[in-house]
Amino acid sequence: MLNPTVLDQVAVNQGMSHSKVNHELKQRWQEHKNAHPRMRIRDAAKILEVSELELLVTGCGDSVVRLKPDWPDILKSLQSLGPVMALTRNEYAVHEKNGVYNKVRIMGSMGLVLDKAIDLRLFLSHWHHGFSVCENTASGERQSLQFFDLYGTAIHKIYLLESSNKKPFDKLLSTYTSRDQSTFVNVSAMPKKSEECDDSSVDVSAFRSSWDAMKDTHDFHEVQKSYGLSRIQALRLGGSDRARMVSKDLFTDFMTGLVEGDISFMVFVGNKGIIQIHSGPVSNIKTFGSWFNILDDDFNLHLRTDAIDTAWAVRKPTVDGDVNSLELFDANGDVIAYFFGSRKPGQPELANWRKIVNALPTLDADE
Repeated sequence: MLNPTVLDQVAVNQGMSHSKVNHELKQRWQEHKNAHPRMRIRDAAKILEVSELELLVTGCGDSVVRLKPDWPDILKSLQSLGPVMALTRNEYAVHEKNGVYNKVRIMGSMGLVLDKAIDLRLFLSHWHHGFSVCENTASGERQSLQFFDLYGTAIHKIYLLESSNKKPFDKLLSTYTSRDQSTFVNVSAMPKKSEECDDSSVDVSAFRSSWDAMKDTHDFHEVQKSYGLSRIQALRLGGSDRARMVSKDLFTDFMTGLVEGDISFMVFVGNKGIIQIHSGPVSNIKTFGSWFNILDDDFNLHLRTDAIDTAWAVRKPTVDGDVNSLELFDANGDVIAYFFGSRKPGQPELANWRKIVNALPTLDADE
């Protein structure tokens, strides 16, 4: 067993090693910013072969402040900031929404934000790191709160607006600043995705009966989980009267139809730590290369259409009648986004939403 003196020296050596590595990464990051001033940190991290979190923490002690992991209290204090911009993304979709963090409810590791504008489902067991970030941009200084998972991937970001309350933000920082402002962070390797079970091992008839017995769209996850199915596998085995694969190339036309019909809808974008929801009609859509964009005043969506591997029109029963959705997946079977017609519990699905989903032609009927 090592004596305390040796242990102290090991700690010093590790600290020096971490310091050297982080200094080198910070230098590489600065050189990259100088050469590519408009590149986002997420994209730079991929090029530098590190996580976004590892790049961000090189700014601790300068433009970045590490926060205590008191997520429930921090979330409950956000209302005092007034209007902010909430940003949630995954690999291929970015969801940006302006509003106030009203009606924050935390139940253990689960949480909700139920404001009309900021509508979130929180899975706090995946929140491992939080920071305040101050960035110099072409339009001036930009302040934000940013939260990351165990693997160094951003879960959620909250940006101050011109109309935000700055004094409560300063108070939040003074209350929740961590004593640890080191420029090193341990990042875990992303675990391998579990493989699908063999279709032949699934009692498809029982699974479809469980699907048909659902009372709420939220029941689907539990049904899928109880049969050990991936989302894509569940849709495939559901049969074409429950889930139909439709052409991924029709997505932009589908969204154009929503705008032209002034159809109110909900779009869900998320990752393992959060789901962010917009509800309502939209008016300003544009396509730039492979990016489909909604550019309304208080809501932006950016979605890479070339990353859509499959698109599914899905029907789920509820106590208020059937509910239809359009669900987009990437080549790994991960969700890019879900689209539903706008509705509240106790209300039937909008007829114009149902009509436009049902009009999508089936690409591959699979009974």
